[in-house]
Amino acid sequence: MKKTTPFALTLCGALSAALSAALCAAPAFAQEGEALLEASLSAAATTPAWMSTEVGDAWAKGYKGKGVTITVVDDFRSNAMLNGRLGTSSQSLRHGQWTAMEASMIAPLATVATQDFSSGTAVKLNKGLNVLNLSYGMMATAGYTASQIRWSAQENSIITYARNGTAVVSKAAGNDGIAVLGRNARGQTDYLNLALKGTKTAIYVGALNTNGTTAAPATLASYSNTAGTDAAIQKQFLVVGVEGHKTGLYGTSFAAPVITGYAAVLGSKFTSATPVQITNQLLNTARKDTIHGYKVQLHGRGEASLTRALAPVAIK
Repeated sequence: MKKTTPFALTLCGALSAALSAALCAAPAFAQEGEALLEASLSAAATTPAWMSTEVGDAWAKGYKGKGVTITVVDDFRSNAMLNGRLGTSSQSLRHGQWTAMEASMIAPLATVATQDFSSGTAVKLNKGLNVLNLSYGMMATAGYTASQIRWSAQENSIITYARNGTAVVSKAAGNDGIAVLGRNARGQTDYLNLALKGTKTAIYVGALNTNGTTAAPATLASYSNTAGTDAAIQKQFLVVGVEGHKTGLYGTSFAAPVITGYAAVLGSKFTSATPVQITNQLLNTARKDTIHGYKVQLHGRGEASLTRALAPVAIK
């Protein structure tokens, strides 16, 4: 019999003291993030400093996410605001507005949909490739199995899409500095992480302090959860740079939208590729030589490389 477990919805960003102090009430953006996302599309002629240079290379070849739907499931209703700057000016926005903006800036021609993470309603898929961004966790006391959880229609739909391979799911790994399936200092574990283990199209995304290069390998962010010793998780785990010193935005919340954007960019080149093929291409082309002290238990498959993922004429 399934148990009804009291979850705490936990955002995977806003973890530093400075960022916590920045949480304040501010006027809501019209129509949630729509005006914000529209502005990001028109601003996306050149890559901002926080992005990997590989994004600009992809754009130069015409790959910007056209024909792909990104759905960001996040906080779009609360009065909690984060100060940051993904463009040229500082803004105060909801967590979901930031993650949606980040993904849309990497894939500026993708269609972006948003859904509040407390909606409880199933996530709808559109025609073509769908990519879901989850920069939150479902935290509860450790000790249950995923099958014991009575999920809402929202999480049920997400888990089903990942299990069946009908949408790419980019999931923030978490900010407790532990293994993805570990128990944090409060004795809690992220059951959404647990439920996505072994699925066809879920990718756990950890954070590096910078975008890595062979000349300047990146280090793992101290807050980032890791792949751990579970072989199944290691196969689904990627890391990307989160350059909070440039944006004011820290946490694996802002790692997941990078993979979301990369998946959309891939989908605009490999237009007939399935979500499983897009997922595997990102995982199989990750780099280890751009990470300082690479270890599979920490970094999983390695740092995602958009250039390597886009390199083939076709993917299998």
